[in-house]
Amino acid sequence: MLWRDIVRIREQSPLVHNITNYVVMNTTANALLAVGASPVMAHAIEEVEAMVGLARALVLNIGTLSGPWIESMLRAGREARRRGIPVVLDPVGSGATALRTATAVRLLEETAPTIVRGNASEIASLAGAQGATKGVDSTRASEATLDAARALAGRWHCVVSISGPVDFIVSESAVLRVENGHPMMPRVTGLGCTASALTGAFAAVNPSPLEAAAHAMALMGIAGELAGELSPGPGSFQVHFLDALYRIGESDVRDRLKLSPA
Repeated sequence: MLWRDIVRIREQSPLVHNITNYVVMNTTANALLAVGASPVMAHAIEEVEAMVGLARALVLNIGTLSGPWIESMLRAGREARRRGIPVVLDPVGSGATALRTATAVRLLEETAPTIVRGNASEIASLAGAQGATKGVDSTRASEATLDAARALAGRWHCVVSISGPVDFIVSESAVLRVENGHPMMPRVTGLGCTASALTGAFAAVNPSPLEAAAHAMALMGIAGELAGELSPGPGSFQVHFLDALYRIGESDVRDRLKLSPA
């Protein structure tokens, strides 16, 4: 149950280690704090392996790549794999440039992520599909990428979480859909990266990667709905979204949750 996992995060305050991009560090750290988790943003090569040893989940986000950060992600991911700590990979912009695609594939190969979370174009690029991307934005509908996601999940034995107007969470044996959300969410930078960070928090408290990924997307969507009802524009939406993560209650989950088998 989604509410059960929210309570677990609030009670346990799991440390989520993020190696993420400059654009979203503040946003994702605040979102993790709002939901009850404990964020750390550490990317120095000299400490990432030690930090992984303290964490209960690792989130790798390739939004602003550089050589040293790629090496830090690889070292952290390998250490998390060795320790059995869940890894969430956000292949931001995969398919847009050769560097991004190659880095995402290398992280798949060497870190064996538990969950891969991205938009439809990013997921299609990782599965080898030929599709257009526009920077880091998706040009595909999430529904059109289900076959690619199934192939990716089967090849790498991971869960694939596809964000879009309807979110799809795909494992080797199941597909779930989340229909929560608000049209203003794509107008706020970093909410996709926030979804990946929150996925790390849920993976830290729920041993089922499929459930953890689905619950993270459902919480994002419900918080977006709550924020959208109070916000005339994207600026206030961002503030209300954080407040919604902090204030969300069991009745909000019960009344709004739209999570079902696909």
